[in-house]
Amino acid sequence: MGKRAQQDGDGGAGPLLEQAVRSVLTAPDETLDLALDTGASLLAASAGQWPAVSRALLGYAETAVGRCWSAGWRPADLARVVRRGLKPVHLALAVDLIAAEGRRHAAAALDRRWHEQLRELEAEVWWPGDEQYLGAFADRHRLDRFALATAALELLRTWGRLPPISPVGPTPGRRPQAERTTGPQTERTTGPLTGEPRMLARIRALLAKAESTEYPEEAEALTTKAQQLMAQHSIDDALLAATGDDRNTPAALRIGVDNPYESPKTMLLDAVAAANRCRAVWAKEFGFCTVVGFDGDLDGVELLYTSLLVQATHALNKAGSRRDSRSKAFRHSFLVAYAARIRERLTAATERATSAAAAGRHLREDGTEEQLLPDERLLPALAARSEAVDDEVGRLFPKLVSQRVRVSDGVGWAAGRAAADRAALHGRAGQIRR
Repeated sequence: MGKRAQQDGDGGAGPLLEQAVRSVLTAPDETLDLALDTGASLLAASAGQWPAVSRALLGYAETAVGRCWSAGWRPADLARVVRRGLKPVHLALAVDLIAAEGRRHAAAALDRRWHEQLRELEAEVWWPGDEQYLGAFADRHRLDRFALATAALELLRTWGRLPPISPVGPTPGRRPQAERTTGPQTERTTGPLTGEPRMLARIRALLAKAESTEYPEEAEALTTKAQQLMAQHSIDDALLAATGDDRNTPAALRIGVDNPYESPKTMLLDAVAAANRCRAVWAKEFGFCTVVGFDGDLDGVELLYTSLLVQATHALNKAGSRRDSRSKAFRHSFLVAYAARIRERLTAATERATSAAAAGRHLREDGTEEQLLPDERLLPALAARSEAVDDEVGRLFPKLVSQRVRVSDGVGWAAGRAAADRAALHGRAGQIRR
């Protein structure tokens, strides 16, 4: 009764929108332009009907976006898909539709990473009323009704054709009871986060300073200290689990990996994940990697990978400033070598950190060490966590394949390894860098 009354109040805009979306969703590529033009013309035909279309679109978004959540997608994923395949106006529209759907859920129904993704997207309901939304959006972006209706249909087609993917967390309203609410958020941010553990807040601050300084020696010292703290944080988590006070199981998050040079970037992320006792699985067609690991380790992977990628980009731009170093082959080879060398150094750093912890050396938050009694539970606890991560990867991705990466520029390879050696990954034992 209520739905029929709303459709009558819409002047038929709801069924009209559903018909247009259905035609666009089912249209083959060769007739897509015709379906878009026809649907957009019907929706934009009358200025008097435009407010009803606006309300109908936001209502339809609740269903369309909700289906994506049920299929395993998250806010950052939907935005990434749009960013890769459509235009900025589609992205702005996508963020608004995500915000509109979010009105259905109380804040307590969303997990911490979901909250942070919404924060990163700046997904907020800024329009005064649903009937006024499309008019206000058109004014913001200087679009006529037909262009905006076309963009909306293109966006809904893109989302409507997404396949189900392995979930990396609960859908809204299904927040796990054992979720830790004090950890850092998934998406990249350089400022302090509400409720973040002090050690991770310090790691974040150190890495932000390392990326911003113009002095390599200072960046190296800052990054080395951050690595040491990250290693100790991971070890402390493992020991906490060994006492039986922490019942966490492996979780997962997605990290975007975009062109250009997405393959070597994925290698770098895999190196960071492995050093933090996590696993990375690349979904090339969607532009992201799924990283599986324990919660605190996942946060470290995201921090460390982003910082290393910033350093790699700076080093590549500097190395590629010469005329003979601007080719695609040089840059690809540079990044592959950088990732390979970072893997070597991170692996060695992790082994040193583990050996130090097994001998009872503990790193305080201020960077000083204290000698404690060795804990014989440490190594079995770390092994058990690695095994649990492998089991979770097998459950989420039962059919995995590996691929080889080739390089063709020896100069680029040498430059990449040299840059990795300068990337602030050496120092005292116990470094895992973000």
